[in-house]
Amino acid sequence: MTVPAAEPATRFDPNAVARAFVEARRAARALPGFPGPLPAGLAQGYEAQEAAIRLWPDTVAGWKVGRIPEDLQAELGAARVMGPVFAGNVWLADPARPTPLPVIPGGFSAVEAEYVFRLGADAPEGKADWTPEEALALVEDMLAGVELAGSPLSTINVLGPKVVASDFGNNAGLVVGPPIPGWRERPDAVPSCEAYVDGKLAGRGSPQSIPGGPAASLAFLLGACAGRGRPLKAGQMVTTGAASGIHDIEAGQSARIVFGDVAEIRCEAVPATPKDQGGSTDDHRSRPD
Repeated sequence: MTVPAAEPATRFDPNAVARAFVEARRAARALPGFPGPLPAGLAQGYEAQEAAIRLWPDTVAGWKVGRIPEDLQAELGAARVMGPVFAGNVWLADPARPTPLPVIPGGFSAVEAEYVFRLGADAPEGKADWTPEEALALVEDMLAGVELAGSPLSTINVLGPKVVASDFGNNAGLVVGPPIPGWRERPDAVPSCEAYVDGKLAGRGSPQSIPGGPAASLAFLLGACAGRGRPLKAGQMVTTGAASGIHDIEAGQSARIVFGDVAEIRCEAVPATPKDQGGSTDDHRSRPD
């Protein structure tokens, strides 16, 4: 008796997508393509992201915010896309030595200069509309930082924001540098940033490179997280956008991110290794008493 071959899935399955991405990330293994039909929109991408957060055995220590290209914003009904940053993937920059950045061979990896907010207060549950001024009232510090964008899927950015949303917002980690002094009193004095890969200038930017500025990114995130039942918490970090651009990096390459005379963050891309299995942890999702 001949057993008919299984037919390929024709519907987007957020749980199957989440499992595929989580298993590939934990195994440090590249994916040959998107695991199944593409999400129809950002909402389906975030369904997969939520399922993956439940599978990932770590605490959500913060969030990344990325910009959606202008030509896709009307179609997707959004100007920004978000993803979680996990506690085990937050590294403190060491002035004495480069920070190792684990990248999946054959996947996607890039470095981005980031203006990072550290929250000093919890966001109230249920508040979905935020102005940039209201958002800044929750902030304790602005820090210099570097986002490691990364995914097992090499084409994640080519496939677009819906796919980016489905895989942790294309985030693989955050390097946290020192606080930027006087950022609140003198926002015009916040230093510009430059990103170098293997010693060559890859991009430069400033807070003005982010549409609406970093506070607009935070205001978006506060509303989006409230809508997902994940109000932001004191101590969480928020990367506000790729101020210098997105700069591909491979294992063996180095990066240097400079914020004027405030910070110089050095990184070195290394091959990712498989992670040990473990249980899930609290991820700051709001729960009823």
